[in-house]
Amino acid sequence: MAEGQPAGPPHSWTRVLPLACLGGSWQMAIDAWLLEQGQPALRLYRWPRPCLSVGRHQRRLPAHWLELAARGAIELVRRPTGGAAVLHGGDLAYALVWPDPPPNRPQAYRQACRWLQVAFESFGQPLRFGDQPATLAAASCFATSTAADLVQGSGSKRIGSAQLWRAGCLLQHGSIQLAPDPGLWLQLFGSLPPEWPTLPGGEAQIEAALMAAAARWLPLPPLRQQPCSAAELAAIAAGLAQTRVVPAVLASPAAGASCTSPEASMERTTCGRAKPRG
Repeated sequence: MAEGQPAGPPHSWTRVLPLACLGGSWQMAIDAWLLEQGQPALRLYRWPRPCLSVGRHQRRLPAHWLELAARGAIELVRRPTGGAAVLHGGDLAYALVWPDPPPNRPQAYRQACRWLQVAFESFGQPLRFGDQPATLAAASCFATSTAADLVQGSGSKRIGSAQLWRAGCLLQHGSIQLAPDPGLWLQLFGSLPPEWPTLPGGEAQIEAALMAAAARWLPLPPLRQQPCSAAELAAIAAGLAQTRVVPAVLASPAAGASCTSPEASMERTTCGRAKPRG
């Protein structure tokens, strides 16, 4: 049993990590480490400075992204999940680990996102799933709204999510956009961010509403807060190198064919097999 871990049979409780404001490499390494543990987990996190996370298979990076990173304008990290680039800093991120989810990916996305919809309903801002096809041409995650995303009534994508499956266990994490830097967004993606209505209350109220919805609606065991021990932080630090971006090609994102079905669209944001071979 891990140091400080509450007693109980496996999967009888969901580990909740305290909200963390850490650099992008640490945030991605924590998410990947949580998946390796194979136990139910949930966390919310923020960013101390602008960070651009790119998808696991997003290799053709525009040269100006690398220039901005070299100047220290952004941190550039690689996510363990798929999908396109996300600008962090003006958002609230979440990550959940779900052992033994339904192998049907659309069903897993819908069940894993219900708590987010309930929280936004409490804000008076209902969200629906997107219906646009995914495309390899989109450099920004928020340029399209697929069946893996949650969209405002106006059509603006509010939450982008992505998945990684390992041995039948699911990591889903995503970005809840709140107030991104429009100038930096324009520099990175060549367009201004979507317009979203302001959420009521401050950061603490938003986080409390999300956790209340998670406690009731996530398809996971009861939530218990448990920070990482020193030994666990050391194990997480060993995975920091996996978040490093070493682009093989410096170019604009290549155009690609669109996916036409919800299931196919999710392939762009999902890595790994929903059901292990065997």
